[in-house]
Amino acid sequence: MNTAAAGAGSAPTLAGPPTWADEVHALFKAANIRQIAIVPDAGHSRLIKLCEADKAMRIVRLTTEQEGVALLAGAWLGGEKGVLLMQSSGVGNCINMLSLSLSCSFPLLMLVTMRGDHGEFNPAQMPMGNSTQAVLEAVGVICKRADAAEEVAETVSGAMRLAFNTYRPLAVLISQKVLGAKDFRSLTKVA
Repeated sequence: MNTAAAGAGSAPTLAGPPTWADEVHALFKAANIRQIAIVPDAGHSRLIKLCEADKAMRIVRLTTEQEGVALLAGAWLGGEKGVLLMQSSGVGNCINMLSLSLSCSFPLLMLVTMRGDHGEFNPAQMPMGNSTQAVLEAVGVICKRADAAEEVAETVSGAMRLAFNTYRPLAVLISQKVLGAKDFRSLTKVA
C-alpha cells in the first residue's frame, strides 16, 4: 500500500534529517527492490514509511514473519526482488521456512532490528535477541551486523550484492545501539 504521491523516479521524503533508513531506501531503489515484506516494527518505522511512499515499491504486511520467506520466493520466481523487514523476536518464527531459500537457491535479504541487546528493558526479548545470529547461522543464513548508524547502509549494500549475486539467504542485524534502547515504561507514565 503506497501512501504518498512519490513518482517512480523520485525519492519520497519525510520530515526530519535523513537517517540510515533514507540511505537504505535509496539502495533499495537503485537495486530495483520492488516488494517489501514486513511485520510492523518501530525500529524499521522510517524505512517502512519511505517504502510506503514509493510508488515503485509494494509493502506487504504479514501476519507472521515466515510468510515473508514464501512471499519473496514467489516474487523472485515472478522476476522481482524483495526484502523482509522484521524484529529479532520474529526470527524464531522463520526457522523451518528458511530452508526454502537454501534448498531452492533463491536470494533472501532480511533486515532484522535487534532486541535483547544494548539497553534492553524487556526480559522476554532476551532469549531470542541473544541467540538470533547463532540460530540464523546454524540454519545456513549468512549474517552481517551493523552496530552504528553509519555502518547500516554499507552493510546492507554488501548484503544485497551477496544475496542477489550468490542466491543465498542473508540477514543484516541492526543493533539496538543504532535504534536506541527502548523504554516503553516512559510511555505509560501519567502526567
